[in-house]
Amino acid sequence: MAAVVTSHAELQLVVDTPAVDSGGVAVDRIQCSSCLISTILTKLHAGYFRVSLSLGGQALLWKTLRGPTDDTHTLRQTLHLFHPTAFTVLWCFSFFALVLLSVLYLLRCLLHFKMVKEEFFHHVGVNYLFAPSISWLLLLQSAPFFTPENHYSYVVLWWVFSVLPIVVLDVKIYGQWFTKGKKFLSAVANPTSQLSVIGNLVGAQAAANMGWKESAIGFFSLGMVHYLVLFVTLYQRLSGTDRLPSMLRPVFFLFFAAPSMASLAWQSIAGSFDTTSKLLFFLSLFLFMSLVCRPTLFKRSMRRFSVAWWAYSFPLSMLALASMEYAEEVKGDIPHLIMLLLLAFSVLVSICLVVFTLLNSKIQLLSVCFDPISSFVSRAKCFTAHQNEQPSQTV
Repeated sequence: MAAVVTSHAELQLVVDTPAVDSGGVAVDRIQCSSCLISTILTKLHAGYFRVSLSLGGQALLWKTLRGPTDDTHTLRQTLHLFHPTAFTVLWCFSFFALVLLSVLYLLRCLLHFKMVKEEFFHHVGVNYLFAPSISWLLLLQSAPFFTPENHYSYVVLWWVFSVLPIVVLDVKIYGQWFTKGKKFLSAVANPTSQLSVIGNLVGAQAAANMGWKESAIGFFSLGMVHYLVLFVTLYQRLSGTDRLPSMLRPVFFLFFAAPSMASLAWQSIAGSFDTTSKLLFFLSLFLFMSLVCRPTLFKRSMRRFSVAWWAYSFPLSMLALASMEYAEEVKGDIPHLIMLLLLAFSVLVSICLVVFTLLNSKIQLLSVCFDPISSFVSRAKCFTAHQNEQPSQTV
């Protein structure tokens, strides 16, 4: 502000306003956006594909529920009356979520390859690398406008999402179990290791739907043989198998996801829900009841919302789907009651998880440090950085 005296002896006030640098503001906004994207990419590990895994399971569940059936029970016919638009919206939402996660994770691979490498060598993180392929295979099977009759396209997508990534990871993981020496499996085995089994079983189901029975049997045998080895190892609770953070306790639900998926895969191979499928279904139902009767096991993991909660949804969807096939085969009031209870529980859990995720999405992607899947080295670096940010206390 300056005072200026004119010839008429009048006092004028002149206000000097600084020029606004619009270019500088734009640069700051770009830097802020790039910093935000970089933060998201560093936090978005493969465990976030639990979301797409669960949504894909729900999509497959509702497609089967809406599909043609020989079940004349009143309950099944009532559920069959749901408008198909709801399923289409669910599938599109699942597809959008999976595409978004895939794009972000691809950027993470390009810009933060060292972090992806750490996941690959981590005893928990490497198992979640199966989740993207499983998610795409579930959406492939549940697509409302895409069927195995579109043979060429279906085969190409099956190779891209099943054979290439799953077989490569199988060779890496199962090869280490076989060649690393004694007690290696007991040191690295944890409930998330069952995702490798589920990946093979989903691939077997997709192959059986194409009519490729031999390929389906190959994937099924590969998954089930290693499931037996893994189940016995985890069942014995050997020293080293407890290396799982309490936040990841929801992955214990994968104990009944694997036999549920196995019963569905064998049903696709055999063409009916025969005795083998029933045996696997009853095993998964028993394991589910065993976990539900022990809520204290999940008490610490439920104190604060995390993306690990999505581990509840996918196993419940597969169990509900297996119960649906069982009820259609047996045709009785009790099997249909079990189907209704599991279906309602599965849908309720999925809806709650979607709501909680939307309410806490910013916290999950921009929280300071804790990442239960990251390697111990990354966690140590993150903890050190967090400590350095805190103001020093004066005595």
